[in-house]
Amino acid sequence: MKYQGVLRKMRTEHTTPINYYLEVEDSYINMNQLIEKKIHIEFVKFQCLACEENKKIYRQGYCYDDFYKVPQAADWIMKPELSKAHLDIEDRDLDYEKSVQLQPHIVYLANSSNVKVGVTRKQQVPTRWIDQGAHEALEIVEVPNRYLAGITEIALKEHIADKTNWRAMLKNDIKDENLKSHRDALKQYIPEEAQQYFIDHNEETTITFPVVRYPEKLKTLNLDKTPAYEGVLKGIKGQYLLFEDDTVFNVRSWEGYVVRIEVL
Repeated sequence: MKYQGVLRKMRTEHTTPINYYLEVEDSYINMNQLIEKKIHIEFVKFQCLACEENKKIYRQGYCYDDFYKVPQAADWIMKPELSKAHLDIEDRDLDYEKSVQLQPHIVYLANSSNVKVGVTRKQQVPTRWIDQGAHEALEIVEVPNRYLAGITEIALKEHIADKTNWRAMLKNDIKDENLKSHRDALKQYIPEEAQQYFIDHNEETTITFPVVRYPEKLKTLNLDKTPAYEGVLKGIKGQYLLFEDDTVFNVRSWEGYVVRIEVL
């Protein structure tokens, strides 16, 4: 079987284990069905997710020009505290910014390699946690806009991590944590504007990934340096494909790259 398409982050379905789907042209590959099979991945060309032209990808799937132009790549995406739509102030496209920023957002705790705090739109729960490779997560604050979520995260990360150790996550070097205890300990640090949105009555979400074998010595597949790769797929975690020879491939890091995939 042969497929070709521009890489975008895999779509997921919250089942046990997680189901993964890779978009290719007008269809999807159920990636779970490829586990324990040898697959060939080969770079074909670039295709910017905005202009769709064959231009070198700069960041986040966009060419250089579009990265500094499209609202989907603005600074407030990575730094929610910079959101200004609630003030009716435009960054790049106010209509788009309002549609994203002025909706319910969740501040959460997730455990991928360690307990960390993060922000996501409510409609992205639990997708965001799956993409991060978290095996457990807990919502702690639900606020009406992205700005409030951002300032809450800023306040909490003074007391807890906001980054995942991706190597430990991929090796499954993890331990279970009592996220409710972390939540209760952090409550006092939530900004006054967000205190009323604290959640104290929910349960942890648990996530199981489709992995037969976790890698021991990680080798990352870089399509710029290795445009063709072949290996036996052993599992999927976060947005990573895990191969038998300990190679790992972060699909999301290569958005905008058109690849040919062949199941051997």
